Amino acid sequence: MDTDLPVVITIDGPSGAGKGTLSQMLASYTGYHLLDSGALYRLVALAALNSGVDLNNEQLVAQIASTLDVVFKVSGNKTTILLVGRDVTSAIRQESVSMAASQIAAYPAVRAALLERQREFAVLPGLIADGRDMGTTVFPAAQTKLFLTASAEARAERRYKQLIAKGDPVEMTSLIKDIQERDERDSNRAVSPLRPAEDAIVIDSTSMTIEQVFAKMLAAIGHRT
Repeated sequence: MDTDLPVVITIDGPSGAGKGTLSQMLASYTGYHLLDSGALYRLVALAALNSGVDLNNEQLVAQIASTLDVVFKVSGNKTTILLVGRDVTSAIRQESVSMAASQIAAYPAVRAALLERQREFAVLPGLIADGRDMGTTVFPAAQTKLFLTASAEARAERRYKQLIAKGDPVEMTSLIKDIQERDERDSNRAVSPLRPAEDAIVIDSTSMTIEQVFAKMLAAIGHRT
């Protein structure tokens, strides 16, 4: 492998499989850069809102997407998201940003711009790319492709514990139904459906601890760390 080229490790999988936490752990362990692709539409939305850009203007929003100044800064078990050097980790979770992100995610020009912007994250020494189509669409030539999954019930239970710890009322049956419906949508969408790349290493974490999953991930990339 050419040592002048960055290593790219993709981590795909459904919601609740542990991609975010494990990608962060892997980036911290390897010293590689991190790409949280799921946050990008929220970041574009926030940047557009901050700039006063009309969200109905697809081309202007796409221009923002193509030049998005964002850094995912990993420190231990925490990731800080910087937009133009400012910490927006909490700001991108605001309801107004969520609604704007949903609107602009439907724009083909924005999706195309973000595809190219995501590829620009692959710089030395390497990149941990977290998402749903990192190994299939964004980085099809990645050196290592991981696909994390778990049963809908296991993922719902993890989410349930998170919400209860935050004091949010939640019903397990509804969580399982929501996850199953989201899986169905993601797996059957026309563009970049959720599926493992043909050469991906699939890890089912249903009955594994996060430490066990992390150990398995390290074994998969050990010869490159």
